[in-house]
Amino acid sequence: MEAVPVLSIFAENKPGKLEKITEVLASEGINILGFSIISVKDFGVIKFLVDKPERAYQKFKERGFTVAKVLCLGVELEDRPGGLYEIVKLISSKGINIESALVYVAETRKKAYFVFEVENLEEAWQKLKDEKVNFLKASDFINE
Repeated sequence: MEAVPVLSIFAENKPGKLEKITEVLASEGINILGFSIISVKDFGVIKFLVDKPERAYQKFKERGFTVAKVLCLGVELEDRPGGLYEIVKLISSKGINIESALVYVAETRKKAYFVFEVENLEEAWQKLKDEKVNFLKASDFINE
């Protein structure tokens, strides 16, 4: 199975919080490849796809952040109008519910990947593995 690690950080929704979170990555030389922010009133979840996920995870823990490492699937999509629609249509047709997602654009817009979290990773993998899609591999971007 081609799973990719995404870091989820639970944080208060207040000025300066995102600055403190991204400072950890900057000070450790960790590159952000994709991210999303989900906010609900006073709190939010910030998800990062980074080139050094193990190091980032450890540094966030050391600095007292509430962080989780979640394995996700990443599938290539065409970087053009309708590209995202086509890949989510395929995922939906397999009865797979997308719980959260982010997009990673690689190689200066030559490739883009839809990275998504599902409840049952193995089941989603089994439903998609024989389709004509290219999966993002952790080895494609991890630099640890």
